[in-house]
Amino acid sequence: MQGRSFSLVKWYLDCVTDEGDVAIVYCAELVWHGVHLHLSSVLSNRDGRFNTHTSISKHEVKSDGGRISANLPKLGVTGTWEGDCPPFERLVFEQEAGSVRWNCLQPRSIATLRVGDRELRGLGYAECLTLTIAPWELPLKQLRWGRFVSPEDSLAWIDWQGSYNTSFAVHSGMECRPIAVSDAEVAVPGATLHIKNGVELRSGRLRSTILPDAPALGRLFPHSVFNVDERKWRSRGVLSSEDHDSSGWVIHEVVRWQA
Repeated sequence: MQGRSFSLVKWYLDCVTDEGDVAIVYCAELVWHGVHLHLSSVLSNRDGRFNTHTSISKHEVKSDGGRISANLPKLGVTGTWEGDCPPFERLVFEQEAGSVRWNCLQPRSIATLRVGDRELRGLGYAECLTLTIAPWELPLKQLRWGRFVSPEDSLAWIDWQGSYNTSFAVHSGMECRPIAVSDAEVAVPGATLHIKNGVELRSGRLRSTILPDAPALGRLFPHSVFNVDERKWRSRGVLSSEDHDSSGWVIHEVVRWQA
């Protein structure tokens, strides 16, 4: 398993309505040891319940200037994201075997999304992660990630802990170093995000959240990948700075690599 033979491009696109309805779209393209695989997934809520549906099928994601469009035919999902904040790109990790690059294309978006027979409109977020090293080879034990969007502000953060540590954030298009990152608070220079009233979107090991709809993945990846524990929430957030407070929705998660 040589890292140089591994390539994964993963899109994350979301939309939260004013009322708190959520749709999160994942699109990934993997090239590894002669295998070229497309994976798409959507997490959404209906009648108070949150569900994830996954498909190993072709999808289409296009980024044209400040506009991103996505089409997942097998899952009945289409959407557009119009960027409303400067993009940001960062090399997260690099070694001889490969690298991890985070491209936060839209820290804040105006999003319109159709999931089946439902249409969602609201503020959203879009990023693209590129790995040329296999995830199970990363020096990573715990990852905290999240994004806050309001009409006035945006904040996205990554807190990577393991044998290699790094932590950084993007506040309204500008990079900064977090002072503190937790489930309840993210503090950056000049501002603090207070997170409360969280609703769990998904929790459990990947074998229970992804494999039921895509059993072929269980034969492709090492078993350790599916022991990864993921907990994801939608919460209310208030970003307080010296000159103003703004309220919006937070999507945040903690991912832990289990033995």
